[in-house]
Amino acid sequence: MLMLCIFQPSPHMSAGFGVLIMMIAQMHFGDSSRSLDVFSSVALLMCLYAIMQESWRMAYLDELTGLPARRALREKFQKMGGLYTVAMLDVDHFKKFNDNFGHDTGDAVLRMIASKMSEVSGGGSAYRYGGEEFSIVFTGKYASDARPHLEELRKSIASSPFVINRVSRRKDDERTMPRKSKSVTVTISIGIADSSGEISSPWDVLKLSDKALYRAKKLGRNRVIV
Repeated sequence: MLMLCIFQPSPHMSAGFGVLIMMIAQMHFGDSSRSLDVFSSVALLMCLYAIMQESWRMAYLDELTGLPARRALREKFQKMGGLYTVAMLDVDHFKKFNDNFGHDTGDAVLRMIASKMSEVSGGGSAYRYGGEEFSIVFTGKYASDARPHLEELRKSIASSPFVINRVSRRKDDERTMPRKSKSVTVTISIGIADSSGEISSPWDVLKLSDKALYRAKKLGRNRVIV
């Protein structure tokens, strides 16, 4: 099990190793029950580890973006205290991406945003909250301290051209025509709040950051509002 903790193989790899160990043990030891029992136990542990790892991944990681999901954020909130900042992010005009270019393009936009968020500076932890909404938590920071890192994230996303490849077809022809590429700009709006006031829980801080996000959208989007 120590080896599993160090190397952290994928669930499929762990299960595969377990089956392989069982086969090798059976071929090598035959009817030697004691040795076979040891290898069988190791194989069983590896299979159980694979099941537990996959269950954790399904429960705590967002399948589309690979970011920790809302359940992971909920557990984070249960352990938080003292000073922290919570940011709520929303993709501007996200519905237009789905309506104009299809849901596959919308999914690609979300994956791009998540990739940028996973590299946020300042020690922020990124989560997918749901739909086109995301959250970033900064522990030990005031909103004013976290804001420059969020501005950097916003500018990075806005300055990164997003290329959409579209397949066109003639109305009277079912053959696929060459792909047409189009570069568009993706922007995000961000609302932030911290726990420095008289706030009872991280969820209250999140509500304040959500209100700040709403103000950011009302003021024209593509901005960070405290």
